[in-house]
Amino acid sequence: MDATDLAFAGIAQQADMVRDGDVAPRELVELYLQRIERIDPQLNAVKAVYAERALAEAEQAAGRRGAGGERPLLGVPVLVKDDVDIGGEITAYGSSANDRPATADAEVVRRLRAAGAIVLGKTHTPELMQWPFTESATWGRTRNPWDTERTPGGSSGGSGAAVAAGLAGAAVASDGAGSIRIPASCCGLFGLKPQRGRVPTAPVEDGWQGMTTIGCVTRSVRDTALYLDVVAENRAEPFGLAVGRDPGALRIACSTKNPLFAPLSAEQRGAYEATIELLRSLGHTVEQVDPPYADILSEIVPRYLRGVADDAGALPHPERLERRTRAMVRMGRLLPPQVVARARAHEAATTARLGRVFVDHDVLLTPGLAALPLPIGRYEGRGALWTFNGVARFTPYTPPWNVTGQPAASVPAGFTPDGVPLAVQLVGRPDGEATLLSLSAQLETARPWADRRPALAV
Repeated sequence: MDATDLAFAGIAQQADMVRDGDVAPRELVELYLQRIERIDPQLNAVKAVYAERALAEAEQAAGRRGAGGERPLLGVPVLVKDDVDIGGEITAYGSSANDRPATADAEVVRRLRAAGAIVLGKTHTPELMQWPFTESATWGRTRNPWDTERTPGGSSGGSGAAVAAGLAGAAVASDGAGSIRIPASCCGLFGLKPQRGRVPTAPVEDGWQGMTTIGCVTRSVRDTALYLDVVAENRAEPFGLAVGRDPGALRIACSTKNPLFAPLSAEQRGAYEATIELLRSLGHTVEQVDPPYADILSEIVPRYLRGVADDAGALPHPERLERRTRAMVRMGRLLPPQVVARARAHEAATTARLGRVFVDHDVLLTPGLAALPLPIGRYEGRGALWTFNGVARFTPYTPPWNVTGQPAASVPAGFTPDGVPLAVQLVGRPDGEATLLSLSAQLETARPWADRRPALAV
């Protein structure tokens, strides 16, 4: 396997290769360090690189393997989004408003390390993780490797760009209103938002008023299943089993309706319709059923705004926040507590109402995004309300499922003639990750995506 193929092999295959002695952990670390140095100046996806520590951990992993030690990710490098703590390092949250190093690894990082993974570094996010693009005054613009004049999405945009460009086989991501699924959609990756509570968010508790979950972005469904088997809890069986299992003939609801009535671009509609035809050819029943979103925006917006305000309030230097962020924080703080409490109190009823779709259907299919990835700088210099209203119409399909907490995944669905990734979203029943993984793996087999690579990453 040549170096480029190895870089794009993914964490599951790399773990197998380390276990079989086909590659040494140091080879993987050095390969990615070289690629980050060569490719990332074009993308600005990676915020910090821990080269010395990663090389030392690679030698330790080689020693463990030589002594017969077995761990599921032994010697495999990963990247971590910069809203997740790494002990001794500053978690910047896309800002300059924090200068305090974290005292310990976040629980998800601790579990990755316990599984043998090597942390290469951290990836960029927009300030306070609030936008579906990854640009900030402090850290600059992060670009999409498929088209560097477009965004890789957000808020896990650095993670998405890095994995799409072969700078790591997987990257930790978080999702408060779509921040795993949006970068996956923009970057041609698989991105599963797990069931709320499946992956521990500690030391953060109740992020964005309970809407935030932690997952990853990867190039393949198998890689995400392995990642979840390492970090997740309270699952009925290993997720890896679902990837190799035929999903059976599923009943799939489909809809282009969204809470904002945002228009759907021709390109994204074409990807959605092509996926319907593919699902039918695979033996699934697909029929149009529009989810009863009702006034769900009145539950999403207060939790989002108060979540941004809460995040800002935990920083030692909020005066350093961008002007637009300070305006968002003010809106969050002006919300009466009873408005946020009411939004949260409606969650159970909203979940039950949207759950009616899943009484007669196993999965819901929607577009992943309403339009192609945004041009770089589209909202630079714009105010808070202008930006918020604009980006909401770009990503109207993802936030409802952060309210309900059920799993949802972005699945690649081809490319435009210009090579820009397209995607669809699959939403599962509560605790339905296994069904989403099984169905997504079937789609990946029928319509492979991981063999295509951005030109700049070769």
